Amino acid sequence: MDFIAFHAKGSPRVVDGTVQMDMGRQLRDISKGFEIVASFEPFKSLPIIIGESDPEGCAACSMQDYPENAYRNGTLYSSYTAASFARKYALADHFDVNFLGAVSWSFEFEDQPWFNGYRDLSTNGVNKPVLNVFRMYGLMRGDRVEVSGDLAYDYLTVRDKSVRGDKPDINALAATDKDEIAVMVWNYHDNDGPAPASPVEVTIEGIPAAQALLYHYRIDKEHSNSYEVWKKMGSPQNPTAEQIETLEKAGQLQLLSSPEWIKIKQGQVIIPMFLPRQGVSLLKLDWQR
Repeated sequence: MDFIAFHAKGSPRVVDGTVQMDMGRQLRDISKGFEIVASFEPFKSLPIIIGESDPEGCAACSMQDYPENAYRNGTLYSSYTAASFARKYALADHFDVNFLGAVSWSFEFEDQPWFNGYRDLSTNGVNKPVLNVFRMYGLMRGDRVEVSGDLAYDYLTVRDKSVRGDKPDINALAATDKDEIAVMVWNYHDNDGPAPASPVEVTIEGIPAAQALLYHYRIDKEHSNSYEVWKKMGSPQNPTAEQIETLEKAGQLQLLSSPEWIKIKQGQVIIPMFLPRQGVSLLKLDWQR
C-alpha cells in the first residue's frame, strides 16, 4: 500500500530549574505536513504515518548529559503524549487528510542505568508512565465522538502558542463502540512546576442504558508510576529482587478506585474528579443494551 511518512518533533529545555516543553513546535510540524499533503489532490487520500513523532530528537541522550531529558521518566512525558496524540487527530480532521497513525521513536536500552532518561517505554524491564498512556489508548475502541466544554485551549491554540498560559490544558479524547464509551482526560502544562489538582467534571450524554460499569484508570504520581516508587526507594541502581517486583507492579496501568455500577439518568451521567497536574484519567463505561 502506498503511504506518506514524515517526522515531527518538539524541543524541551530547562528554565529556572524546571523542565519546559514546547508542544506547539511539534504540532506546527505536523500541521505543515498535513497542509502540504492536503494541497496535492492525488496524495490527499493516501494514508499518512508520522514515522517519528516525539517531543524532541535524541532518543539515546541520557539525562546525565541532558538534564531536561529527565522528563521522559515521569508524568510530564505521559501527559504530553496524551494531549499531543489527541491533537494529531484534530489536525487531521482540520485538513481532511487520511491520518493512519504515529510512531513514538522509542527504543530498548540494554545494560544501562535505571531511569537514565532515555526515550524508552520501560527501563530494565520496568514500565514507565508513558507506556500506560498507550495502554489507555488501547482500551479505547470504536469511533471518536465530539468533546466540548469550557476549555482553555483548543488544538489550534496549542499548535500556535503551546501551553504557556496561567491555565493548564484540561481536555479530553472520547470514543464509543456499541456497548461502551471511553474518555481520556488530561491535565497538561508545558511548564512542569508544582500546581494543585484541578476539579474536573465530565458529562457523558447519549448512553442507551439505565446503568453502566465505570472503570477509572489513572496515571499520576501515586498511580501507574514506577518512577515515583523508585525514587521513594532511594533511586537504587542495584535494586533487590523484592524491589524489582514492587517496581514491576507499580509500572502497570492502575485503577484509581474499584469498578462501580453507576446510574444513568435520561441517557446522561456526570463524573466529578480532581485531576493532578500532568495527570491522565481514562473513564471507561460498559453497559448491556
